[in-house]
Amino acid sequence: MLKEMLRDLKVVETGDFVLASGRRSNYFVNIKRASTDPRVLREMAKAVAPHVDDRKIAGMVLGAVPLAVAVALETGMPYVMVRKSAKDHGVKDQIEGDVESGDEFVVVEDVATTGGSTLRVVDALRRKGATVRTAVVVVDREEGAADLLSENGIELVSVFTAKDLT
Repeated sequence: MLKEMLRDLKVVETGDFVLASGRRSNYFVNIKRASTDPRVLREMAKAVAPHVDDRKIAGMVLGAVPLAVAVALETGMPYVMVRKSAKDHGVKDQIEGDVESGDEFVVVEDVATTGGSTLRVVDALRRKGATVRTAVVVVDREEGAADLLSENGIELVSVFTAKDLT
């Protein structure tokens, strides 16, 4: 059902795009558009939820936050939001939400390309003493994320690859 929903929304767009990694690509996976539809977001959360177990959930601001919230609602597990860098005002933290030393987290992402964004989330959590062993992504572009994360002790689980949705 989710695959058809994502295909119907044409989340894989062709053209000339610059990705978050800085790479150029002839296609773009627009899961953010899909996450604005509550029916699709609910289905994405249901697909990701079995990989959470009893771990807390972490998502990178902005793209992964709707997914992290939906997965938290689906599983009943708390979540945190991780910025690319610490704020320069207020409490000046990089993470919004409760992280205690020894907490176990699963990182959720909308799309993985190189794995750089996911690794930034992992590093921020590990600096606080948390454990991260798994990242779950709705769509893996299969452009190196699994390898980079594996090198850093993280298993990448993908619901789909970009090829699955074309």
